[in-house]
Amino acid sequence: MRIAIRRRFSAVLCALVLAMPATAWSADSTVDVSELATATEALRTGEQLEEAHHWGEAIQLYEAALKRWEKDADLEYALRRSRVHSGIARRYTDSSFQSRMLRQGRGEALNLLEEVLARVQMEYVTPISATRFIAHGTESLYMALCNDRFAAEHLPTADADSIDRVKGVLIRDYWNRRVGSRLQARTLVSEVCELTQDELGLRSSAVIMEYIFGGCNALDEYSHLLTPDRYDDLTGSIQGEFVGIGIEMVAEAGKGMHLVRVLEESPAEDGGLRDGYYIEMIEGKDCRDFTTDEAAQLLRGVSGSLVTLGFRDHDDNYTQGRFRRRAVQVRSITKVQMVDEENGVGYFKQTGFQSSTVDELDAALAELQRKGMKSLIWDVRGNPGGLLDAAARVLDRFIDGGVLVTTEGRSYDQNQTFSARSWQTLDVPLVLLVDGNSASASEIVAGAILDRKRGHIVGRKTYGKWSVQSIIHMPGGTGLKLTTAKFYSPDHINYSGVGLEPHEVVDDAYLTGTGRHRPGDLSTDQDVGRALELLRKRYARNTSR
Repeated sequence: MRIAIRRRFSAVLCALVLAMPATAWSADSTVDVSELATATEALRTGEQLEEAHHWGEAIQLYEAALKRWEKDADLEYALRRSRVHSGIARRYTDSSFQSRMLRQGRGEALNLLEEVLARVQMEYVTPISATRFIAHGTESLYMALCNDRFAAEHLPTADADSIDRVKGVLIRDYWNRRVGSRLQARTLVSEVCELTQDELGLRSSAVIMEYIFGGCNALDEYSHLLTPDRYDDLTGSIQGEFVGIGIEMVAEAGKGMHLVRVLEESPAEDGGLRDGYYIEMIEGKDCRDFTTDEAAQLLRGVSGSLVTLGFRDHDDNYTQGRFRRRAVQVRSITKVQMVDEENGVGYFKQTGFQSSTVDELDAALAELQRKGMKSLIWDVRGNPGGLLDAAARVLDRFIDGGVLVTTEGRSYDQNQTFSARSWQTLDVPLVLLVDGNSASASEIVAGAILDRKRGHIVGRKTYGKWSVQSIIHMPGGTGLKLTTAKFYSPDHINYSGVGLEPHEVVDDAYLTGTGRHRPGDLSTDQDVGRALELLRKRYARNTSR
């Protein structure tokens, strides 16, 4: 798919965060619920987190609890409730949502609702009725009416009795009302706009946005409407360039913004920030209890502008510095080196799949070949995915023929087969490193390596996201990220929700006999160590013949 023609990307994405985009994910961040004796105790603990508006932590707790107490109805509802409130909090810290989307008139907003619903019904990977979509929108509005952030923005003078009365009408008259068409959906939402305007003085755009964003809650966790800022962030990350200081971050309550990754040759790196540091202050504001989104809004700015940060390093030293925002090139291959020159073992680290990835890979392989590479370690740990085409083209460098990956969806253009072209294929022994954060496009690579018996896979079970998202340009500068297909390994296996098991499991790649391994130090990396053992044994067998 070419954005210049259809304004659409086919991608296999998992919440890629580049500087300002506000979502981070980690398969390794699961909350430990082993000390909670019952589902009821887990529910109480989660509700305490909700009361403190720690939505992300509440979601993680409920997700972990549901793995232990499967299908517990109270936990399932609590998880859904937390996700709705988390979504509301995110929207209302997004300046583009407030300045552009909430300023739409009723007609414009209803047109967007119809357009989103049409796309969902035509292209989402499984059929979704208008009734289901609108019911989730009603639920989102119902919860928004008791959300502090929403109320502060829209209901400063509304009394509790009026709000409760409207909530009662939503349950009685609108919840799960049958909706047979997009026109009926528009009519129902218009009725709710009239109701909330008359009873609460609530403007129509706020109501309709809850129906649009809330309706997307009927879809999977990877499908949602993107605000203009988030759409720009996502397209920028796919294309490999954005304006900012060059960090990936995630909020940790009480500690600030944890720097998951500092991009090379970025303003952040030049100014002394490093992976694992914590940002505690942004422009004089204490951000230790901010959400990722709240901090991201403060970090936004035009190229050339300055931002002052206070941060804490690995040794607990606090420093302040000024950083100048500029265009940052995002490299998908971040480390290339020989890890065993004597035996000719090369290594490269890949953190994404974007439009520049294949060119980066060719340059990395050429460099390693000049240095005498005879075997290779390919590291996709922590790689959340990216472009589907890029994953297939990268695999083409290592597999000399046959199917690499297939996709299957409801629309004709989502049914595709990607095959190797037997051109510029590198024929060296290969070890692929994976972990619980290797997702989507990384799993396409792992599935092909496994089924085609192209190499050895070492690490931990992958994330288990085996679906394709299309990024569709929508009115008003918004975008719709929609799951439109599932993908399958060459043997037609889909590991969605399960993950792919490596040939050899290394229990914990970050603990060593001498203490905690710091990411980036390959000399103490157990996964790399095991990969070296495998490749050295193979080299020894080959040279002894």
